Amino acid sequence: MNIVAAILLFGFIVLVHEFGHFLLAKLNGIGVVEFSIGMGPRLVSLVKTNGTYKVKLLARPEADALAPESETTVYSLKLLPFGGSCMMVGEDSDVEHPDPNAFGNKPVFARILVIAAGPVFNFILAFLFAIVIVGAVGHDAPVLYGVTEGSPAQEAGLQAGDRITKINGRKIYAYRDVQLYTFSHPGEQMVIHYERPADGTWETKGAFEKRSVTLTPAYSQEYQTYLIGVQFRGYEKVHGIGELISDSVYEVRYCVVSTFDSIRMLVHRQVKVDEAISGPVGIVGMVGETVQEGREVGTKAVVLVLSNWVLLLSSSLGIMNLLPIPALDGGRLLFLLIELVRRKPTDPKIENAVHMAGMMVLMALMVLVLFNDISKLIIR
Repeated sequence: MNIVAAILLFGFIVLVHEFGHFLLAKLNGIGVVEFSIGMGPRLVSLVKTNGTYKVKLLARPEADALAPESETTVYSLKLLPFGGSCMMVGEDSDVEHPDPNAFGNKPVFARILVIAAGPVFNFILAFLFAIVIVGAVGHDAPVLYGVTEGSPAQEAGLQAGDRITKINGRKIYAYRDVQLYTFSHPGEQMVIHYERPADGTWETKGAFEKRSVTLTPAYSQEYQTYLIGVQFRGYEKVHGIGELISDSVYEVRYCVVSTFDSIRMLVHRQVKVDEAISGPVGIVGMVGETVQEGREVGTKAVVLVLSNWVLLLSSSLGIMNLLPIPALDGGRLLFLLIELVRRKPTDPKIENAVHMAGMMVLMALMVLVLFNDISKLIIR
């Protein structure tokens, strides 16, 4: 049941992504040939043609040809619950499509909106579930509860009550930002900007003094990582709708920043690829494990676990799809932006060849990731 829950969760996130493409395509008058959830053979299809619906079960490819006209839309549920698609009329055509509602015949701004809608809907979904998390557990303010004896933080003069605001120019909104920066920049010297309340507490909302210190994290044999030796108060309840919204936006922002930090660490070989990257099989396994742990605590814990996974996975999917990689939304947006600047489209044959090459590379990468996921399961 935990694995089923994980698969449904993953499918739901992909569904929202593809629904973003679908909705904006419909709003911009672009014909949608097929909107599908999953990959592989179709289990069931609902075909809409000129307002008439027809259900088809286990349709074979030769008997399930999709009409190219913009009046026909096929809604499909496919066998494998990983991925999905929104196939638009003339989307990958090498020649000009005769249908006026074809993707390539619409203004470039309309096409940009359609392609960008998928990642944007992922961020919206992440934000909605961040509201659930923040409303339940609160926010982790970067206010020090104390410092470790003999640590770099103590030697630099930091003390309980200090609120960290920046590290090497990066804004700090929560104590997780401090942990993330220390982890992703191991051993690097830090210029820490912080605020110290004049009366020793932030509860009175009185005057404070802005200060800064320079320190270098020390390696901890106990924790096998670099630390600066600070302790924080933990999570505190938020007050008012304003704090709820701003802290929920921060949760999405944290996912974005941590993703880019992870990519940077991969590029600099600070972490191993097989340890840092997981595919659908690995993700489903991790989600299932955390759901099981949550079930042992209670219903609220399960809800928070699932909400946190939606936040993380939906944000990650949005980010990865915005990267300028051929075959992904970011690669398509890059060609559309080039068209916007040049005021004429790129040769469709060249663009499709680039996307096809990118798809082949991505498929090869997926095979490697799948092999890595299965190897981890066997070892465990």
